[in-house]
Amino acid sequence: MKTLTSVEAQNRFGELLDAAQREPVTITRRGRTVAVVLSAEDMEELVDARRTRERAVAAFDDYFARTASKIKPAAAALTDEDVSKLVHGTR
Repeated sequence: MKTLTSVEAQNRFGELLDAAQREPVTITRRGRTVAVVLSAEDMEELVDARRTRERAVAAFDDYFARTASKIKPAAAALTDEDVSKLVHGTR
């Protein structure tokens, strides 16, 4: 990923826009990252990925809500660590 200082970004704005079409460009100020410039296409891909994730989370929440009452008490008592051990133990 290309990196420019904020002063370079201001002075070479056209080059910044061209570079962002090829790859995200990090903008720094006083050595810290303050922004990332990316193409509209890359941004749309990120927005689509977020929408897909939100739909997956909503589907999971819906499924969990429908099945929560069917969980046996022993299964409900499992901790995240217990589940992780069970999952990793079956591999």
